[in-house]
Amino acid sequence: MRHGCKVNHLSRTHAHRVAMLSNMATSLIMHKRIETTVAKAKALRVYVEPIINRSKEDTTHNRRIVFSYLHSKEAVNELFREVSQKVANRPGGYTRILKTGIRHGDNSEMAIIELVDYNENMLKESSAKKAKSTRRSRAKKAEAPVENAAPVAEAPVAEAEAPKAE
Repeated sequence: MRHGCKVNHLSRTHAHRVAMLSNMATSLIMHKRIETTVAKAKALRVYVEPIINRSKEDTTHNRRIVFSYLHSKEAVNELFREVSQKVANRPGGYTRILKTGIRHGDNSEMAIIELVDYNENMLKESSAKKAKSTRRSRAKKAEAPVENAAPVAEAPVAEAEAPKAE
């Protein structure tokens, strides 16, 4: 039984799990999106979000700490140069998990985990939704015609001062 154990061990030893999460975090930073199982995606989110949060402040100390997690100079450079610029004003929630269905081989739930600020399709939709209307009703601009009322015949308009024949 779990008894409140908060770490998903993913049926791996500690060393295997740490190596796997490090490799997945490196792939996520380099490619901005990876496909994996839902359980691994949730474990990766917990692993990579503090790393991305550290990259907001570019110091030698933070670079060394991030390198101790990722073990890849290219990924550390990408994180501190590219990713940290996009997430500079975001207070958290740097990743998004999108469930994609099941894998046909073993029926495991699959998901795509991606960096939030790099999905152009979602960014376009969110910018289009910024002009969202409120849920409260607004004051009516003009009286709308009543649908069941009979149409009112308009008076004929007099012609514009035509010369009169005398």
